[in-house]
Amino acid sequence: MKDVNLLISNGVNIQKSLELFGDMETYNDTLHDFLNEIEGKLTKIKSYKEIADMANYAILVHSLKSDAKYFGFEKLAELAYNHEMESKANNMYYVTDHFEELMAEANRIVALVKQYLGITSGSANATTVQPLVIKDKTILVVDDSNVVRNFVYKIFHDEYDVLIANDGKEALDIIRSNVDDKIVGMLLDLNMPNVDGFQVLDYFKQANLFARIPVAIITGEGTQANVQRAYQYPIVDMLQKPFNEVNVKNIVNKLIMIRNMNMGNNQ
Repeated sequence: MKDVNLLISNGVNIQKSLELFGDMETYNDTLHDFLNEIEGKLTKIKSYKEIADMANYAILVHSLKSDAKYFGFEKLAELAYNHEMESKANNMYYVTDHFEELMAEANRIVALVKQYLGITSGSANATTVQPLVIKDKTILVVDDSNVVRNFVYKIFHDEYDVLIANDGKEALDIIRSNVDDKIVGMLLDLNMPNVDGFQVLDYFKQANLFARIPVAIITGEGTQANVQRAYQYPIVDMLQKPFNEVNVKNIVNKLIMIRNMNMGNNQ
């Protein structure tokens, strides 16, 4: 039996997390997703730090910060935020001087989560959600966070097929292969490695796709400049992280409504 007091006594803000996840069952299920992803993410963060690639380092610590906030790991979220800001300023001195502090807290959280879930070794052994075959109604979720992708999947998989993309490149590959026009809306993060959300928006603009596939932004990159830049495109709405199930359902309903209006039919 999982003892939530173990998390609370170790500084985890469960009450805040349940504003997103709703109940402990969903929290626990999604915690497996976090555990499956975190060690690979930390390895990538370390590699970008070692080659002084501050642009990609900032993207990954931003993702770490977001995941930590979702689960109530407030100290880890704060440390990752500091690294995000300093790496964006190309401050290698700060990153180097405080890197071990960030890694120590991240590893503490990994050990805590394993203890809470009753995992003594290895991975969480949870099955990562896989994209389904496109059927009549499909939502595309584009985010570099496995936690976000799977959270959205769990909300909508009974009603829609949910395709997931790790970054903008994967999203564009899916869009280009969508010959049957089955994708009825897209939830798009802005801050991703490889191909970011703005590059996806540029492609949509050039290919005149916004009417056929309405887009809503889900992002933790809420700077005024990026918000203004995003609204220069005909997006349906923008949802700031962290968000909850009600927020996501409302924004997807907007996407479907706009799509039905644009296509002139009822789905």
